[in-house]
Amino acid sequence: MNPRIEKLRNESFSAEPCISIERALLETVFYKENYGRYSMPVMRALTFKHLCEKKTIYIGDDELIVGERGPFPKAVPTFPELTCHSAEDLRTLNDRKMTRFAISDDDIHTYEQEVIPYWRGKSMRDRVFSQVPEEWQDAYRAGLFTEFMEQRAPGHTSLDGIIYEKGMLDFKKDIRQTLAALDYLNDQEATDKVEELKAMEIACDAAIVFAERHAALADTMAASETDPERKAELQQVVRICRRVPAHAPQNFWEAIQMYWFVHLGTITELNGWDAMSPGHLDQHLFPFYLRGQSEKTLDHEKAKELLSCFWIKFNNHPAPPKVGVTAKESGTYNDFTNINLGGLMRDGRDGVNEVSYLILEVIDELHLLQPQSNVQISEKTPDRFLQQAGRVISKGYGYPSVFNADAVVMEQTRVGKSIEDAREGGCSGCIETGAFGKEAYILTGYLNVPKLLELALCNGV
Repeated sequence: MNPRIEKLRNESFSAEPCISIERALLETVFYKENYGRYSMPVMRALTFKHLCEKKTIYIGDDELIVGERGPFPKAVPTFPELTCHSAEDLRTLNDRKMTRFAISDDDIHTYEQEVIPYWRGKSMRDRVFSQVPEEWQDAYRAGLFTEFMEQRAPGHTSLDGIIYEKGMLDFKKDIRQTLAALDYLNDQEATDKVEELKAMEIACDAAIVFAERHAALADTMAASETDPERKAELQQVVRICRRVPAHAPQNFWEAIQMYWFVHLGTITELNGWDAMSPGHLDQHLFPFYLRGQSEKTLDHEKAKELLSCFWIKFNNHPAPPKVGVTAKESGTYNDFTNINLGGLMRDGRDGVNEVSYLILEVIDELHLLQPQSNVQISEKTPDRFLQQAGRVISKGYGYPSVFNADAVVMEQTRVGKSIEDAREGGCSGCIETGAFGKEAYILTGYLNVPKLLELALCNGV
């Protein structure tokens, strides 16, 4: 572990998870001024763009991969449109011993004055609870089931490789072509599709603005930097943030930063707790690794350093705070990103490559809470990879976990997915299988079977 990574890792470990009210304040102001003026898809997209334009931008000392969901590492926003925490909830989060989230009295007071009055009765959680019968609410409060997404947005989304082939400007071009091809005479959903597509285009613009603001900050930092080496790094950050996500990445560093901006965009717009993941990261990065090697612009140690910075970024992002029954069922800082290694290529070839081994080195060296990782083992997996994975597993960190890639493919094809999509799929979250880049496979409404047994044995009391 080089000094940079050791420093960033120690900072990530020592940073205290806390609540930032910045997002809630920005969103509340925007909703007060604009709610009802746009369709809901466009309203959500404009809100996201407003957040990307106004939220605090952070670049830490020595960072090579940049961007935070909050104003600094471990600062977690709230999402009042889903669940508007009460002042009592915030005090509970601050005072509890397990999965504590610090928040100041001043911020609680501001939240109580500025955020709660607007969102009371408007949040998704309030609207759900106002519509369900009392019996349902009694069952929920008793813990018969949990996790119906009353405190989070749908997650369980893993990406394929498209963001390494196209940038946001390319996606905007695709959106406009789709808009132009809509058949308003024969498609009853055409007008709804227009609003969705307009929202997608706005979201592309938001992601570009977010990156450009990082470029501007890095440029300012570079201008005052006295260390020539760090100055050159910051100038690289400027160049990269002006390249991605507007355009497709061209090298290894850009590819990692491309994914990170996409990841941050997703978890900034809504708290999709449970698994926003890059999918087969080793397979996605391998072409960029090979290019860097052939052009002699990337060596093993530099690639490992960039991946280590990337890993630490995940650890800087605790899962958004949860309260009540949901907190008892799933109170954790883990946001359940799960990175797949190995497995199979779309054409059926073995998916293990040199980046797979490189990532195993990073996992072994850093052993952070997150991101989670797993190795996908098939009949084609080489013995060398099995041995390297086994060596890391033997350290007792609890990862990477191990899954049967051939079984994943069989499961996916059994439910009607193509063999190519099945091979490109894998495992995410805690733990589900799906076709990466083709679906979100959301699990919710967990049934508490022991509670049912308890009620049966105690005459329902």
